[in-house]
Amino acid sequence: MELFAWLNAQLLRMDWLAALVRLLLEEGLGLDTASRVGASVHFFIYDVIKIFILLGGLIFGISWVQSYFPPERTRRILGGLRGVRANLMGALLGTLTPFCSCSSIPLFIGFTSSGLPLGVTFAFLISSPLVDLASVILLASIFNWSIALAYVLLGIVLAVLGGSLIGRARMERHVEAFVMHNKVLDLPDSQLSRRDRLQFSWEQVCEVFGRVWLYVLIGVGIGAAIHNWIPQEVVLALLGEDRWWSVPLATLVGVPMYADIFGTLPIAEALVAKGVGLGTALAFMMAVTALSLPSLIMLKKVVKGPLLALFFTIVVVGIMLIGVLFNRFAYLLI
Repeated sequence: MELFAWLNAQLLRMDWLAALVRLLLEEGLGLDTASRVGASVHFFIYDVIKIFILLGGLIFGISWVQSYFPPERTRRILGGLRGVRANLMGALLGTLTPFCSCSSIPLFIGFTSSGLPLGVTFAFLISSPLVDLASVILLASIFNWSIALAYVLLGIVLAVLGGSLIGRARMERHVEAFVMHNKVLDLPDSQLSRRDRLQFSWEQVCEVFGRVWLYVLIGVGIGAAIHNWIPQEVVLALLGEDRWWSVPLATLVGVPMYADIFGTLPIAEALVAKGVGLGTALAFMMAVTALSLPSLIMLKKVVKGPLLALFFTIVVVGIMLIGVLFNRFAYLLI
């Protein structure tokens, strides 16, 4: 147990990196990291470096695994399943795709045009931006493994239930016609050499970095500001656990924004450090990543109003319920 705690502290939380950054700031620049400015600079540098180190290694490894599951193979695997089992597989597949909500939509189109049931494709669409292996590791590095695993479990449950409800609603007629007739091009897995897989994994790392780096910097910057400059009384007055509106407010505030989970995690970390309920912080994070306004606009081009409204309602209600559950039972995970 002590060995696991040490590995978690050094490999995930990277305590050595925090100590190194503190040493460089204090000894190299003469900056007091106990002051507001020093603490903000330390928070920013440490979190940015930690997130990018974890992100690079995780995306490369996940992409290597993904190279063995091109769309046609995925369709064959999922095509023989029905009902909850199929939706569960779609949700689990989403955990292997390190994509934001906007990037998940092209895959959603591909899976739908391949003939997969609508419930399966929506289970994937919900879980892909919400729960992926990289975010799990980052959650564990910021909070702990109990919280990370509970988040994954509830995220997958939301994806499966959401997909099942949409599948039972039989709303295929509300999918735009071009999606059903979209051609899917695929490269057989057998044609990929080790060099191809390395290149694919590296390209995925570069693509994800290119997409998220700005949001990571903005997110960490906001987190540093909340952590060191905004008075705790102000934060608690708006989002304190004793405020019944904290979870709904955090969810609705998060919807218009657009960022990857990697950019919102530092904000959630700073909010929790200020005394905001864990569920409230996670509800904000989930709303930003799963229901961003740009992704809803893109999805509107793919599905019609009634289906979009059903998807939005299911995910919003699900996120709020998850937030309330985390606030109520967080003490069991800490």
